[in-house]
Amino acid sequence: MVRTASKAIIIQESKILVIKKEDEIGPFYILPGGGQEHGENLHENLKRECMEEIGVEVEIDDLIFVRDYVGGNHGFDWDREFHQLDLMFLCRIKEGQPEPAAGIIPDDGQIGVEWLPVKNLTDYRLYPMSMLPSIMELESGKHPEKIYLGDVN
Repeated sequence: MVRTASKAIIIQESKILVIKKEDEIGPFYILPGGGQEHGENLHENLKRECMEEIGVEVEIDDLIFVRDYVGGNHGFDWDREFHQLDLMFLCRIKEGQPEPAAGIIPDDGQIGVEWLPVKNLTDYRLYPMSMLPSIMELESGKHPEKIYLGDVN
């Protein structure tokens, strides 16, 4: 079974908003968002997930990237059977919202919320890593040429 999820790409003042996690190697980062629940459309899903994970309401713009993640193809035993389709939308924080912080239902393993400088994204483990060059282009005003990223981590 394939799980669908929506993710938020929020860029403000040349920084991208991310969720911080940590593993045995050290800190890593993911985009806010998560799995779609039965009966939710993708926008409802993303708004709910952002409130839960980063504590702010968002306005959703264009679909920017689509990625498959087939766990068995990436060498991790813990998610060998997992398959998720991520739909990543360009978003803005609604005016009048507080500074983003861990929301009411943080993501599993979430230890914080951070703004990473877009120009230095390759210095961080932000997943999926294959989108980093395109996010850097997006921040500089170029629309990504490739929307479908493939089965990537």
